[in-house]
Amino acid sequence: MDQLLNDFSPGLFFMQAIILIILILLMRKFAWKPILSSLQDREDGIKNALESAENAKLEMQNLQADNDRLLKEARAEREAMLKEARELKDKMIDDAKTEAQEQANKMIAQAQASIESEKKAAMAELKSQVAGISLEIAEKVVRTELSNKDKQLQLVESMLEDKQLN
Repeated sequence: MDQLLNDFSPGLFFMQAIILIILILLMRKFAWKPILSSLQDREDGIKNALESAENAKLEMQNLQADNDRLLKEARAEREAMLKEARELKDKMIDDAKTEAQEQANKMIAQAQASIESEKKAAMAELKSQVAGISLEIAEKVVRTELSNKDKQLQLVESMLEDKQLN
């Protein structure tokens, strides 16, 4: 350190101090302002990017909430449609069952009516045949009865007695 003090030159010191001041002024004018300005711009850009990111995050949350709401609405609508479809299906099945039951009842009633009419027709035909057979038998009996005179007289008398009793 002693040597530095011995080699000290005030002119050189003064020149170096002037050069340092000029260098500081030049740096301040040409380097510090652009550097500080670019740093400020970068800080503003980062700040804007953070604000944009925060806005995007909020917008994403809003969109997510809207999506969730729409999804819930769609699910509710789907459930309502499925419920309505089930109710419609049940109603159609019940209507078909009712109609089938009504048609079956009509068919049964028609069949019973048909059976009854056929029964009446069969009974009428049977009565007709029985009457025809009875007439034939009666005719044969009467012929045999009337062929004999004593039997004729006896038959007439018995008929008269029956008529008188009635």
